[in-house]
Amino acid sequence: MAVGATLTAFAQDYKVPVSERHEKMQQGKYEPTWQSLETHQTPEWFRNAKFGIWAHWGPQCVEGSGDWMARGMYIEGSSQYKHHVKHYGHPSEFGFKDILPLFKAEKWDPEALVQRYKRCGAQYFFVLGNHHDNFDLWDSQYQEWNSKNIGPHKDILEGWARAAKKAGLPLGISFHADHAWTWYETAQRYDQNGPKAGVYYDGKLTKADGKGKWWEGLDPQKLYAQNHPMSDRSWNNGQIHAQWGWENGAATPSEEFVTNFYDRTLDAINRYNPDLIYFDVTVLPFYPISDCGLKIATHMYNKNPRSVVFGKILSEEQKKALTWDVERGAPNQIIAEPWQTCNCIGDWHYNTSTYKHGYRTSENMVKQLVDIVSKNGNLLLNIPLRADGTYDEKASQFLDELEAWMTPNGESIFGTRPWVKFGEGPVAEKAIAINAQGFNEGQYNGMDYRDIRFNQTKKYLYATAMGWPQDGRLVIKSLAKGNKDFKKTITNVYLLGYGKLKASQTAEGLVVNLPKPCNKIAPVLRITK
Repeated sequence: MAVGATLTAFAQDYKVPVSERHEKMQQGKYEPTWQSLETHQTPEWFRNAKFGIWAHWGPQCVEGSGDWMARGMYIEGSSQYKHHVKHYGHPSEFGFKDILPLFKAEKWDPEALVQRYKRCGAQYFFVLGNHHDNFDLWDSQYQEWNSKNIGPHKDILEGWARAAKKAGLPLGISFHADHAWTWYETAQRYDQNGPKAGVYYDGKLTKADGKGKWWEGLDPQKLYAQNHPMSDRSWNNGQIHAQWGWENGAATPSEEFVTNFYDRTLDAINRYNPDLIYFDVTVLPFYPISDCGLKIATHMYNKNPRSVVFGKILSEEQKKALTWDVERGAPNQIIAEPWQTCNCIGDWHYNTSTYKHGYRTSENMVKQLVDIVSKNGNLLLNIPLRADGTYDEKASQFLDELEAWMTPNGESIFGTRPWVKFGEGPVAEKAIAINAQGFNEGQYNGMDYRDIRFNQTKKYLYATAMGWPQDGRLVIKSLAKGNKDFKKTITNVYLLGYGKLKASQTAEGLVVNLPKPCNKIAPVLRITK
């Protein structure tokens, strides 16, 4: 059967097949089937990189009320709703569309930011293409609600892409707008209490309603996408999580909406040539009701054979076709295929409350990085930016501390591979389950010097203790005299950032007497193989 006939037959299996009327999927080695995509291997450059930084940044940072604010501002009584009403107005009169012009990015310096991240050890750099708010952060030809038309009046992706290229970092773009269909359903609601009871929010406005307004000529439905019935139990604020994979009564998106997301994603891929793309979804966009996500992945692989496409909540077979992403957590074992954790030092979108109470510490995140790398994973870390394009002084301090640890110890991270075991110690021995996309990072808090993590290169074995023992005596049980995994006798080790130390192998383990701490987070021992 001809390839065209194969793809046509394949598309008929889906409830909402995507149209290629505007954007054609790149033809090549791969076809939009799991069997074909399984032949793509996660590239070695990604396995070597280990650490990336993400600018998860867009107009939802304007109010400083945190992630999902464009949904939360339409949930009566929520903290984001109260903040919005107090500072901006009622969502029937001043909706998220009206926040967009306030996103100015007036102090944004992409080149300086990317260079700063690179000094901290970032080996790749990720940016937000669009979020669930459905606003494109580039000069989008398929979405009029974009950063070139509104707000900064800049092509944000172009600026980031240029900065990443200058820094020599692979570029990643994340696309989240596929869920706007259900995510924005709160904008169809109305207050049930108070003076505005029964007054609908602005989620159902049409282009005709814009006459005489600042947004005249723009169609709010191209932003909110709410000209459809609500999902089952939509007024239950948590129901969206049970419907994330388009199950359990989620409103079925139209072919027009699905195709628009496909067109926008291919438009960005073709313009900015990313090496990585990320979707905040179960498996792939609109899977399993549409072939949209499979076609985007196929396009990416055919266009850039060294590319990486991430997916969440994957089966073992799907992990062969996509690179598994775990949000805010990690498995507690070595994973055969390369994978990634995505995490943030605060909230995904800038949150003044998180800033006030403090970000994740550099100690906490470095330990997580070491743990992830020992299990064949990478860490993608978001540093929140304010709406003006700058990070605050607490994020600056975090970056300074991260750089201070990474500069002498980065060799134990980059280009390494797992050892025969990822680690030892109380946390390594715990049974830690993944919760949906991840969300188990709290299980890894509290690691101390007893928890050791291993990784290796051809020449060296690295052993990182998750803290400094008070008396300086470090015992690594897995390297005890006579152990089967490292048969060479160890008489000395090298402490990164310090120098050579004497070591002795006993029945208890490899015993090393450490000096006073030479960094504030974790000692890394380098052992010649």
